[in-house]
Amino acid sequence: MRSLVIHSAKDLRIEDHPVDAVGPNQVLVRIERGGICGSDLHYFNHGGFGAVKLREPMILGHEVSGRVTHLGEAVTSLQVGDLVAVSPSRPCGHCRYCQEGKQNHCLNMRFYGSAMPFPHIQGAFREELVADASQCVVANGLSAGEAAVAEPLAVCLHAVRQAGEILGKKVLVTGSGPIGVLCVLAARRAGAAEIVVTDITDQTLGHATKAGANRIINTAFDRDAMSAYSADKGYFDVHLECSGAPTALASGIAAMRPKGVVVQLGMGGDMTVPVQAITVKELSLKGSFRFHEEFETAVRLMQGGLIDVKPLITHTLPIEQAQAAFYLASDRTQAMKVQIEMA
Repeated sequence: MRSLVIHSAKDLRIEDHPVDAVGPNQVLVRIERGGICGSDLHYFNHGGFGAVKLREPMILGHEVSGRVTHLGEAVTSLQVGDLVAVSPSRPCGHCRYCQEGKQNHCLNMRFYGSAMPFPHIQGAFREELVADASQCVVANGLSAGEAAVAEPLAVCLHAVRQAGEILGKKVLVTGSGPIGVLCVLAARRAGAAEIVVTDITDQTLGHATKAGANRIINTAFDRDAMSAYSADKGYFDVHLECSGAPTALASGIAAMRPKGVVVQLGMGGDMTVPVQAITVKELSLKGSFRFHEEFETAVRLMQGGLIDVKPLITHTLPIEQAQAAFYLASDRTQAMKVQIEMA
């Protein structure tokens, strides 16, 4: 079975690995598509991010979909041939956070393709994957490419949920990569009255417009555009910060109305936070990390035609061209969401 294994920065290899045995309550999935995520790019380009560094070879990938080819004992929720979106989130179910319904904060989380723990948690960019049946959401009616977007969409649904009431609100989204654009789709579905998106790349901002943004701002060329939103103590009710850039967080906070909510989901390392502005405006600053039940919701929204992710999938390359796919995904002027055809 072929797998995509990262050994160090820019050292990505296709290797053969044995297929695990299928146990009770598990299924074997023939992986069809895998989407390259920002964390995958950090491992590929830099060998990690922040304090998280590769310490051993690791199979990459956590945005995957495929067909069920074998059912383990006691599996009744799935059938052979089902297209499934596979959640990379595998909480233990027993720790205190799992027991409190905070599974995304599981103390023993086994999240595909993560170098946070050691030994690392191996990822899902492989031709065949043994998964728990509970991880698999039936995605029949979608394409394999769409089903593989369930994971980043779930991230954004969780972030919008963190923001609280969105209906009728004015929303700022900073960063228009895949997460930013999916946040536009999620916020619009939640009833946002106005959505403004900022970034430094015209190509990505074009996707935000197609997703339903009312206005886009390229802050690399129009540095003063955001200042107008800071008048009279601010304009926006909600800020979804998707870039991980300190300047984006600061400009967003300056443009927030009193009592607004700032949700930080961009992962860019430690950031300087303008605490005084948060204090005097009585803003709420919330983090947003991964997801849990939102994964199935993401699939259902796509199946119901309520959120369309197809325009985000700009490139699909075969596994034999995986290295080229990672270089392409690293170029924001060319690509939005790059997927690898695993089989």
